[in-house]
Amino acid sequence: MIIFQDLEEGADIAAAISEEKTLSVIDLIVNGGTGSVVIIMVLFVLLFVALYIYFERIFAIKAASKIDKNFMNQIRDHVMNGKLDAAKILCAQTDSPVARLTEKGVSRIGKPLDDINTAIENAGTLEVYKLEKNVSVLATVAGAAPMIGFLGTVIGMILAFHEMASSGGQAEMGSLASGIYTAMTTTVAGLVVGIIAYIGYNHLVNRTDKVVHKMEANAVEFLDLLNEPI
Repeated sequence: MIIFQDLEEGADIAAAISEEKTLSVIDLIVNGGTGSVVIIMVLFVLLFVALYIYFERIFAIKAASKIDKNFMNQIRDHVMNGKLDAAKILCAQTDSPVARLTEKGVSRIGKPLDDINTAIENAGTLEVYKLEKNVSVLATVAGAAPMIGFLGTVIGMILAFHEMASSGGQAEMGSLASGIYTAMTTTVAGLVVGIIAYIGYNHLVNRTDKVVHKMEANAVEFLDLLNEPI
């Protein structure tokens, strides 16, 4: 009975120690010192910027990709029947990059095909620019966040070694805690923000490529329409 009682007391003590040593995320950040707090706050701002750009762009790209499947059929009917004004009205009522490219082509009907193609390509360049707005910032965050985290790592290690040097190599682990916390927490935070931004950037690029492909396919279909005999 005494042995079991001792084991239970030892388990209770171990559990108590474990609870005392458990740190929340906020405690982990604060215990890293001023340097850790500043760097992690910078990374938090970058994370907010990355998430804002991602969701803003994903909704914009989703809206740009929506178009009626019968849109080009209606344009074909209007053009073949000589109803260019009706085709322009239909394009104006359809808020999408494909409709704006088509409207640019319809407005050039009667001019050489090369001029129409050039006008559509120029309009397409502007539409792609709109789709890619601020996406480069997301790429910058994906590259800068880990570097900022590593900067915190270097600062933390400098603080730790400075403490050791100041104490003649006899520093206690407790006195090194601030530098070690700074090194570890900023590294993790920088990598987390960088990974999130990198995944978001690649997802936006993939979605944008799909919209661009749809724009190119509809532009080719429109040019083929102009080459059809009336």
